[in-house]
Amino acid sequence: MPILTIEGNGPLDGNVVISGAKNAALPCLTACILSAEPVTLLNVPQVEDIKTMCTLLRELGMVVEEDGDRVYVDGGPISSHSTRYDLVKAMRASILALGPMLARLGRAEISLPGGCAIGSRPVDFHIAALKKLGAEITLEHGNIEASATKLYGADIYFDKVSVTGTENLMMAATLAAGTTIIRNAAQEPEIIDLASLLRAMGAKIDGDGTSTINIHGVESLHGATHSVIPDRIETGTYVCAAAITAGHLRIERCLPNHLSRFLEQMHRAGLEFEVGSDFIEVLPHKGLSANDVQTQPHPGFPTDMQAQYMAVMTQAEGRTLITESIFENRFMHAVELKRMGADIRIDGHTALVTGPSLLSGTDVQATDLRASASLVLAGLVADGQTIIHDIQHLSRGYDRLDEKLVLAGARIERSAI
Repeated sequence: MPILTIEGNGPLDGNVVISGAKNAALPCLTACILSAEPVTLLNVPQVEDIKTMCTLLRELGMVVEEDGDRVYVDGGPISSHSTRYDLVKAMRASILALGPMLARLGRAEISLPGGCAIGSRPVDFHIAALKKLGAEITLEHGNIEASATKLYGADIYFDKVSVTGTENLMMAATLAAGTTIIRNAAQEPEIIDLASLLRAMGAKIDGDGTSTINIHGVESLHGATHSVIPDRIETGTYVCAAAITAGHLRIERCLPNHLSRFLEQMHRAGLEFEVGSDFIEVLPHKGLSANDVQTQPHPGFPTDMQAQYMAVMTQAEGRTLITESIFENRFMHAVELKRMGADIRIDGHTALVTGPSLLSGTDVQATDLRASASLVLAGLVADGQTIIHDIQHLSRGYDRLDEKLVLAGARIERSAI
């Protein structure tokens, strides 16, 4: 099992280039199921979740060719409507194959998905919405079994904002007869990116990026070429890396407007930076101040940046109250940060961080993807050697994070034990 060994060694200094967004590329890959013609995706991150999704598509009979950050997918030879449990259990995003398979094939059989252990992420939203489109769905022996002779447009309201629920329904509705309206839809940039690909494939969609999305069904979709947006969470993680080390880091090929709320939060904490249309240059600082935050659906502060922000606040002056409103089990990284010397008190959905704390390197365990990143950040400023175990979580969602940090001056080594 690989581990990361980190030696704290002062401020970062250098350039980092952002990869494509994992959370945008995954639904774009499942959207390829909707067309019998080839789709080429560019700027796809080279991470484990992408490899798993490509394997899943191949299991359906599709032709998938990976060449660096370019992925070619031909859905013409699709021959199966079911997915293997061992693939689905490893990745939550596998549920995104349900809507496209149902729309194009009329049948889908998918195991209930797995993924990071950060709390309950029910598929009820997906199932209830697809049923309103006319699908018959049952849960048997841990599998979702769905069928539909034809899907029909419907007016659907999500009781709770769901990114994957919105994406699944969007894809299914592209081939449904009539118009589908999604109310209380997710507004994340990844939703807009998926809609852009679907429009390039011939879908009729408007309202993406707002709380109401309209999809006017068409008979079929065709092939297209699409470039995946830069990863806003990777971008934010490097902003945090510069902040926690008081370093100077230029982050390139990113979209700062996708991180407005996060950047505002960091500025309030005392971080100075310059922003262009496709770069963020974080400037050295002489100290950060505590600043409370609550995670919210986009355009609020992203839950996927909560763990990294907590690591930064261990080095800020004062007491920071962090409220997690999206997931009920997303403070597992706090236990590991406390092992390193952080002063953190957990009370239900809130964490009180008092800083600055002198962190000490030790053995820590990564419990999920973003928790892994928070431990890397802490290791950058910890005294001595930090060894992070179970870094397979990190490999699921970050494209060469350790290598990029090393180029900016970090001392990180990946090895096997």
